[in-house]
Amino acid sequence: MGAALPTLLLILAGVLVGGAWSLHRQGAPRGAIVVTALLALLATAAGVLRLIPESGS
Repeated sequence: MGAALPTLLLILAGVLVGGAWSLHRQGAPRGAIVVTALLALLATAAGVLRLIPESGS
């Protein structure tokens, strides 16, 4: 799955950021916005970390 996984994770992060923004605009409870934003942050971090090449054997 090589290069596809980081791409999919970053796409997921974008969708989650849009979802968090949409929830904010609709006046959703703060907890739902925070959870969605944290999931977006985790997906972004995972996608970026997957792009870093491995060193070693």
